[in-house]
Amino acid sequence: MAQKTKQWGAIIVMIALFAMIAFVTNLCTPMATIIKNQGPISNVLAQIGNYGNFVAYLVMGIPAGLLISKYGYKKTALGGLVVGMVGIAIQWFSGQLNAQENLGLVFAVYLAGAFIAGLCMAILNSVVNPMLNVLGGGGNSGNQLIQLGGVFNSSAAVACYILMGALIADVSKARISDASPALLIAFAIFAIAFVVILFTKIEEPVKEEKESSTLTTGQLIAGALGFRHFALGALAIFLYMGIEVGVPNFVQQDLVAQGIPVATVGLLVAVYWFMMLVGRFVGASIGSKVSSRAMITAVSTATLVLVLFGMFAPSDVLVNFPGVNWSTLELIWQPIPLGTFSLLLVGLCTSVMWGAIFNLAVEGLGRFTAIASGIFMTMVFGCAVMMAVQGYVADLFGYNASFWVVVFCAAYILFYALVGSRVSRRDEA
Repeated sequence: MAQKTKQWGAIIVMIALFAMIAFVTNLCTPMATIIKNQGPISNVLAQIGNYGNFVAYLVMGIPAGLLISKYGYKKTALGGLVVGMVGIAIQWFSGQLNAQENLGLVFAVYLAGAFIAGLCMAILNSVVNPMLNVLGGGGNSGNQLIQLGGVFNSSAAVACYILMGALIADVSKARISDASPALLIAFAIFAIAFVVILFTKIEEPVKEEKESSTLTTGQLIAGALGFRHFALGALAIFLYMGIEVGVPNFVQQDLVAQGIPVATVGLLVAVYWFMMLVGRFVGASIGSKVSSRAMITAVSTATLVLVLFGMFAPSDVLVNFPGVNWSTLELIWQPIPLGTFSLLLVGLCTSVMWGAIFNLAVEGLGRFTAIASGIFMTMVFGCAVMMAVQGYVADLFGYNASFWVVVFCAAYILFYALVGSRVSRRDEA
């Protein structure tokens, strides 16, 4: 009984961290709307927060895995939370500077804060995913627990978009300082999480020190990448980030450009993350019965259908799309193009991709699992790359054409599900 109590305590903490990661990470997309309206700023430059946040994964992904190997999951999580509080504080400070006098300085300070906060996200993601997979027992059960964590992750993302939509109702006058309440909430969440984890008993997974202690970091990295299904899975995560963040990000920019009030757009885009919440709830419900490969095959195919339909649907055909005004608890209906409606439904598909890809990619890695988690987190910087690519395409050819980038990403993930994820060998050490 004591063993179960310890495990459930760790599970609850890991799921709470999963939610916190989403809230802080998703601040970057609404902030892009604020930044883009500070002056004649391109779609590429507007994503400055996403660049800082996700490039940090490139820097911290593998070191995070090494920190876990040396200090364990609990101490690594606590250190990550301290880093996160510093990053949020710097972002808040950037909003207190006078943007009219020195907009470049404001951007530089904000970028630094986003980067430091991203270091925290990389550390916490490196802790949460393998811990939930291990606590769930690996396989389908491990995937099920990761999907359950994803339910709370999506809930926090929905809350973030609703809050930011309310804070930047008039985008033409919005400044970074307008996001201060959201940043202070994020700081408080970090602080509370630190205290809770500090006093929570977390049972560390058994380390296979004898097998891995004789290997250098380079040998561990090479060993993990030597598994074909893992290497291809790492690339799948790189491209997956372009779908998960790219779709709501550029749908939001497109709807704002069409003249829809930002507060309303925030409520509409929050539905994308609500779709992810629904999808992850379903994924958690069936995760022990449906294989990760089957999940990815189904949702990547559906993503291709929805995005292609969204791109080619007649722009003059409008549908009423629902949103919830949480301040008055009223349902709102906003006419949007039929294609945009289709794109927002992609949230149902991206909901289970992360957990299922991770679950397949680390199958059979044995002693290389810890470093593999770090490599996985490094690949999350693909969001920064894919945001820049899609933003560049949007600047050249418009928002609609930019979704060809998403089509490419979804096609590769379908390939990974059908071919690339097949395990050709396992670690027998």
